[in-house]
Amino acid sequence: MNSLVLLAAAAPAGNPVAEIARQFGVTWQLLISQIILFAIVAFALKKFAYGPILEMLEQRRTRIAESLANADRIKTELANAQAKVQEILGQAGTQAQKIIEESRTAAARVSEVERQKAIADAASIIAKAKESNDAELARMKGELRQEFGRLVVAAAGRATGDILNADQKGRLADDAVRQLAA
Repeated sequence: MNSLVLLAAAAPAGNPVAEIARQFGVTWQLLISQIILFAIVAFALKKFAYGPILEMLEQRRTRIAESLANADRIKTELANAQAKVQEILGQAGTQAQKIIEESRTAAARVSEVERQKAIADAASIIAKAKESNDAELARMKGELRQEFGRLVVAAAGRATGDILNADQKGRLADDAVRQLAA
């Protein structure tokens, strides 16, 4: 406390602020004009420099936040798309297996149908060959009967001479052919 009393006693009796300002060489007009200029410069910087910079930084923060949100959304969509692709590939594999099985079944059916057709065609060919063979056999038998009948008539004609007439020779040949057929 003693130091305060000594300081107050040493101080002149007037305005202590004015006294300090005078000792440091402060000119009030110059100080006030500098304060006003500082305020104007601070206002101008805030309005034209600091404000736009803060606004730009805020826009950048907003864009970054949107980009991060979009990236998260895209990651989610990509994961969903990959899941769908896997699901579609699984379904495609299942459908491919089903189609392969159906194709095998259809091929087996077609093969069986073609086999049956081939069997039927072979049977038809065999039947036609048999018919052709039977017809050829019948034709040959007919020719053989005619030839045999002619030979019988010729042999009978030589053996009997001219005893038999043509009518009797024909009956004799027909009789021999009937006995041969039976």
